[in-house]
Amino acid sequence: MLTNLGLSPSFGFGDRLGLATPGHIAAVRATRFAPVFAQQSVRENARTGRTPQQVLDDARRAVEAAGWDAPWGADADHLKTLADLPPFVAAGYTFFTVDPGAYVENGADFADLARLKVLIGEADGEDLSGLYLNGLSSPVFSEFTLETLLRAQVKYGRAIQHTVGMYRRLCELKDGFDFEVSVDETDSPTTPLEHYFIASELTRQGVRFTSLAPRFIGRFEKGVDYIGDLAALDAEMARHAAVTACFGTYKISLHSGSDKFSVYPLAARHWGSRLHVKTAGTSYLEALRTLAVSAPGLFARIWALGLERYAIDRATYHVSAEPALAASDGPALLDDFHAREILHVTYGSALNQFGSEITATLLRDAVPYQRNLEKHFRKHLELLD
Repeated sequence: MLTNLGLSPSFGFGDRLGLATPGHIAAVRATRFAPVFAQQSVRENARTGRTPQQVLDDARRAVEAAGWDAPWGADADHLKTLADLPPFVAAGYTFFTVDPGAYVENGADFADLARLKVLIGEADGEDLSGLYLNGLSSPVFSEFTLETLLRAQVKYGRAIQHTVGMYRRLCELKDGFDFEVSVDETDSPTTPLEHYFIASELTRQGVRFTSLAPRFIGRFEKGVDYIGDLAALDAEMARHAAVTACFGTYKISLHSGSDKFSVYPLAARHWGSRLHVKTAGTSYLEALRTLAVSAPGLFARIWALGLERYAIDRATYHVSAEPALAASDGPALLDDFHAREILHVTYGSALNQFGSEITATLLRDAVPYQRNLEKHFRKHLELLD
């Protein structure tokens, strides 16, 4: 049943090919997670040449064929403008993720108090000192000073206002939906105090959000495990969890969640059932794993194109792969850090050039593709349990 998932623990399965849902269903059965089977961003639709309606229809057909009768969701991911909303609303999506990252002022992290005062004055910002400089404190995530308050306001104020505008427009277009706010794709991490400020301001302005994706410390790059100090991340997640506990009204959302195997136990411990995990490109990589065995010639051409296109296609992604350091060729590429990122971000170019061949091969080899997906996502879900 396609429906809102609310605060249930949930897991997003992005599917760039429209063929992965059977494997997703096999992986998520008998777990505690409510699945989001249709999940695609405007950026992904542009690169794959699919529409929101096609994405949802592909997922729905697979759901019906599998006899899945439990709740499932459809996520309109990383929406950036008001114009992004109508096609997803018309298609029947239940989950809307707004990404106001373009309005986040990353430079606020490096501004001193005097500069922050100037920036607030230039923006004609609301005086929020009465709300936040009144003894709010926690032994876990500290308290606001004038400087940290102004920094949060400069850094996230415009992003919050953009989110409010997106939410209000969505309320005009649709009744009842899950709403997520994502500030994860920014250069600057979200501090626990800034997390509190975002959640508080959204709540104060009437935004009823189901989940929030902060930018955690370290690097959550595409299709590979976490890069950074896990002990520091664990401690920081504890402080973020204290913030969510203050409100008790939303889930934490882990973006770029694919293959973050070292992070899953931490997220599960800190948030328990109040957790959403979002994956996307890893299902495409499992498709390539299937091709590497069943159609090695096609896979070799996809890899050669990936090397050619990587410098251009990586522009809108946080990745650090170095082509010169990648494995040479064959199935081993799918277990190599550099190759995984290269293949992950060049999917649009691959589908543009080889899309019909990829689809035909995966339809022919649907069983091994489903098995690869089930095995890969079982590893994700078991670590999150």
